Formats: sequence, C-alpha cells, structure tokens
Amino acid sequence: MPPSTTAPRPDAVSDPLRRQRSIGHVALAVARMPGGATRTTDLGEAGPLRLRLPRPERGPGGIGPMEAVLLNSAGGIACGDRFTVEARLGPGADLVLTTTAAEKIYRSDGPVTRLDVDLALEPEAALAWLPQETILFDGARLARSFSAAIDATARLTLFEALVFGRAAKGEVVRDGALTDSWRIRRAGRLVYADTFRLDGDIAATLARRAVAGGARATATLLHLAPDAESRLDQVRDLIQAAGCEALSVEAGASAWNGMLVLRLLGPEIGPLRAAAARILEGFRGRPLPRVWQT
Repeated sequence: MPPSTTAPRPDAVSDPLRRQRSIGHVALAVARMPGGATRTTDLGEAGPLRLRLPRPERGPGGIGPMEAVLLNSAGGIACGDRFTVEARLGPGADLVLTTTAAEKIYRSDGPVTRLDVDLALEPEAALAWLPQETILFDGARLARSFSAAIDATARLTLFEALVFGRAAKGEVVRDGALTDSWRIRRAGRLVYADTFRLDGDIAATLARRAVAGGARATATLLHLAPDAESRLDQVRDLIQAAGCEALSVEAGASAWNGMLVLRLLGPEIGPLRAAAARILEGFRGRPLPRVWQT
C-alpha cells in the first residue's frame, strides 16, 4: 500500500503564520427605558468573546447602572489574535463594563495581538469601563486601542491596568512590544490623545527612573465629564486615603479641559490593585463590580 499523502507538510506545521487565530467580537447597544433602567437594545457576539448581563443591584438611591461582563472563553490571547469590543449608549443610559478575570497576553513568535475598543455615548449617557488587569507575558506583542466619541454632556470613566510579568511567579518581560493608543472625541473634537510604546527589553526600560523606576504594574484612570476638573481635590484626597505610600504605589492626578487623569505605578499588581480599588470606589461612590471580588 502506498504511503498516505494526507499528512501535513512539515513546513505547514512549523510556519507560525499558518496557525489558527482567534477573532472575537462583541457589539453592545443599550438605552434608558421609561422607568429609568438601562437595558440592552442590540447585542452581537462572535468567536470566543462573550458578554454576560448579571441582574443589576438596587442601591440606596434606587436603580443602579446596568452591568455587562466580558468573558474570553479562550482563556487568554495569543499571537495574531484580534478582539474588538463596541458599546453604544443611548441618551441617559448608564452602563458599567468589566471583565470576568485578568486578560493574559501570551508570547508571540511574530504576529501582533490586537485589542480594539470603540465607544459611543449620546447626551447624558454614563459609561464606566472597569476591566480587570491585562497581564503581558515575556515575548508578548500587543497593539491596543481605545476610541470614544461622546456628547458634551456625557460622562466617561476609563480604567486600565497593565502588568509586565507576574512578580509572584518570578516572571520578567525581557522581550516584547506594546503600543497602547487612546483617542477621545467630545462633541466631534479630539480632546484626548495618548500613545504609549514599549519595545525590546521591557523590564530594562521600566527600570529607568525617568520611565517607571522599576515598577512592574501601571494603571490609568481617565474621567471626562462636565464637572471633571472640580473633582481633582477629591481624587488627591482619595490617593492619601487609599494608603498609596504604605503600599509603595506612586500616584498622581491632574485635570484640565473637562478631563481628569490619574496614573498609578506599583511594584506588582497586588498593591496597585488594592490602591486602585479604594480610589475607584471612593470616586464612583459605589462598590466595584462583583467579579472584581472573585
């Protein structure tokens, strides 16, 4: 009997570009109902990215924001994967978007992993984007973008934390690439643009005093609202109350042009997460999503 001709060619197995890639997509639209609650009006899901909608909790003031939880059933993101999230909030809608767990970006043998978030807020809408941290492993290559178009009366709170290797496991990111790009338009005008890039020996770069002074975990809180600037003193008080100095977490806040920005640097994710949680809860006046506690 002649040998089988169905076995894959060696070059087809070894060629990393031939490997299967994951493409995940979630598109969510919500609206404020006549009774005041925010409800889903459209939802699309594709690939391993899914959305869960837990029952909203009523607070002392009545109906709270709608909560949506992103779930990556793949358990992480590998080289060449692409995930996109879109959220559209109608007038007066109130939404919190979070994730079930920390997102893990694994080593790449060449292709870049992409994470893209696209948000749109109509008049009086409020969105809090509060995912758990993103962990970059040694050799990870990530290009991430946040794009938002909001009405002048809308309220947008974005929080993101990045971890460069898990210190508790002795991980160090000696090689990798990161491009993190944020673009926010308010009333059609670009009001915030920030791009952060790291390439090569990330651990050595972060060790520089002028970059991160050896910090291995970073976080940014960006808040846009008509009263954002007036809350700067509150945030600075929250930094003190959160015990950042005792946790060895550096924090600084500034506000201008209807925006407030807080940046955090920590030796690892544990102290930074603890400080960020206290600040976020004080700033928002409500507990963090329940998945943060699991």
